[in-house]
Amino acid sequence: MATTVDRTLPLPLWAQVADDLTRRVSEGQFDEHFPTDDELCETYGVSRNTAREAVRRLAAEGLVRRQRGRPTAVARPVVEQSIHSLYSLASTVRGQGLEERSEILTTDRRRATPEPASRLGCGLRDEVVYIERLRYAGAEPIAWDRSWLPANLAAPLLDADLSSGGLYEALSTHCSVRITGGSERIVPVVGGPSERRLLRMPPGVAAFCTERLVNSGDVPVEWRRSVIRGDRYCLVATWPTPPRS
Repeated sequence: MATTVDRTLPLPLWAQVADDLTRRVSEGQFDEHFPTDDELCETYGVSRNTAREAVRRLAAEGLVRRQRGRPTAVARPVVEQSIHSLYSLASTVRGQGLEERSEILTTDRRRATPEPASRLGCGLRDEVVYIERLRYAGAEPIAWDRSWLPANLAAPLLDADLSSGGLYEALSTHCSVRITGGSERIVPVVGGPSERRLLRMPPGVAAFCTERLVNSGDVPVEWRRSVIRGDRYCLVATWPTPPRS
């Protein structure tokens, strides 16, 4: 059934169509498919030029993305991460007005494998807590996290609700462990088939791989490897004003 526009109003037809499309975008109606020009003409009973002008206005406002040779699609918000200090993805996502949550894929207690053992300074016979999460920003996954933590410090996390909020908040609340510093290495990657499926990455989109080690004082607390979608995430560095010579 067509959604007709009101031709008695002084508001141009393209503006009426644009207003209704904006409402429907905000409701998530076009997350899977944005209408073609022909579909818009049929839905609103307007000309192709009117439909195209409405979509052009949405693109100018950053609500949709138009690329030559590709269908118009709803523009996904990009999470901007400042890298001047230790950061929390959960806090960054919430701070930019997006819903933050985690799908918990695995939480268990296991023997340390060589790389986590080396990073955490423990033996291969020592136990670690392993936590695997799919992190969301709004309706879409943005990052796949795998964390290893010494079991003697982090065992209470196995009974904690980790479906929202940052891991360091949970460490402080449930384990009385406060993160004081650390380091992170960030490299671009293409991502394998399983990672791309898990993160719902569109074709041609690359990703970031981050490797993080954090400490509480001199004690290593977490070794984390994350894969983060390159189309939904960017890194921003700021510098103080240089002194005048």
